[in-house]
Amino acid sequence: MGKSSEISGFYKLSMSERAKKVKEFADLTDEELKAITSTGVLDPDLVNRMIENVVGTMPVPLGYACNFMINGKDYIVPMAIEEPSVVAAASNLAKLCRSTGGFKASMTDPIMIGQIQLVNAKTPHEARLNILSHKDEILQMANECDPVLVKFGGGAKDVQVRVLESKVGPMVITHLLVDTRDAMGANAVNTMAEALAPYLEKITGGRVYLRIISNLAIFRLARSTATWSKEELGGEEVVDGIITAWAFAEADPFRCATHNKGIMNGITAVVLATGNDTRAVEAGAHAYASYKGNGTYKPLTTYEKDANGNLVGSIELPMAVGLVGGATKTHPTAKANVKILGVKDAKELGCIMASVGLAQNLAALKALSTEGIQRGHMSLHARNTAIQAGAAIEEVDAVVKELIARKKVRVDVAEEVLKDLRAKKGKK
Repeated sequence: MGKSSEISGFYKLSMSERAKKVKEFADLTDEELKAITSTGVLDPDLVNRMIENVVGTMPVPLGYACNFMINGKDYIVPMAIEEPSVVAAASNLAKLCRSTGGFKASMTDPIMIGQIQLVNAKTPHEARLNILSHKDEILQMANECDPVLVKFGGGAKDVQVRVLESKVGPMVITHLLVDTRDAMGANAVNTMAEALAPYLEKITGGRVYLRIISNLAIFRLARSTATWSKEELGGEEVVDGIITAWAFAEADPFRCATHNKGIMNGITAVVLATGNDTRAVEAGAHAYASYKGNGTYKPLTTYEKDANGNLVGSIELPMAVGLVGGATKTHPTAKANVKILGVKDAKELGCIMASVGLAQNLAALKALSTEGIQRGHMSLHARNTAIQAGAAIEEVDAVVKELIARKKVRVDVAEEVLKDLRAKKGKK
């Protein structure tokens, strides 16, 4: 009989006891056990409280992108990511637009949407109007849930209602628009939505099911634009190539998915480094890519050529990030990274993230439309491949050199190179 993953009371065990159970289940070596149980700079008690069934942490490389000038201010930007060349690419394209003033970025007010789903209303359109007629009472009830947020200028600001046709009949969907200030806002918005449910049932005769924040934050948008001179990019032909590459993404969802993924390479790395919710930002970005295209998935960036032949890039996307609450305030690395950024509020943080996304996307388009993505990516990818093949630190450079010379960056080739290298050393 095979091993069972049904472990009674697993959550009640200590971290070390859980680790022992995992080790027994997977036949881990002591070295492998050590790899999954390290907590790094985090206090084990803190780690144990952050999520369930904790055994250890999963570190990722933390790099810093230089050269960013946004709205006239210089930044060193923390990026937590395992993919090679992302930090270098963002740094490079940030440097190339400094001569034209860097990035000009802005962000709308931090308005999040709380959705309340009401069904079984006998006259749904009348129910919609009934909810809207009680807007003042609804806002008052919502704001009573979070007087501290209201004190700082935030809180529920508006109510929108629509009738949505669905597979199970019409639904009356109420949107509560909440200014969450410097918080991402999920807890505040969800609390308000849940508090309003009984009242909406009372005034409509319907039944409320879901009361939850939406990650499609269409009112909380970060925007950034920059100009790259044609000379800095390598000539007007390169500018034309970049615009042609962008046009491919604009016309084709298969290409667009990878185009937008490249944007998120940069943004998600900063989101993670600052302890924000990567899943919320990713979901919002990709949903917005379809929302802005009226159901057709579109690029989050735009590229144009100005009268002088220079490249003008711009980006717009939802940016539900904060400086208050969650890991941003409890994780020591995230706290240090926020200090390095020197941001004063969540709006400024969103401007930085949008600018990094634009820089990262342009770096990818430039590589794709000129030398191809692999050439610039090659040396870093080769290092990872050499290490994966078992190369010791002192052997990595020699293996990388040979992989690039052969233009075959694969583990099997790296293993062959490493074998030959060690054989030659053994003969000496």
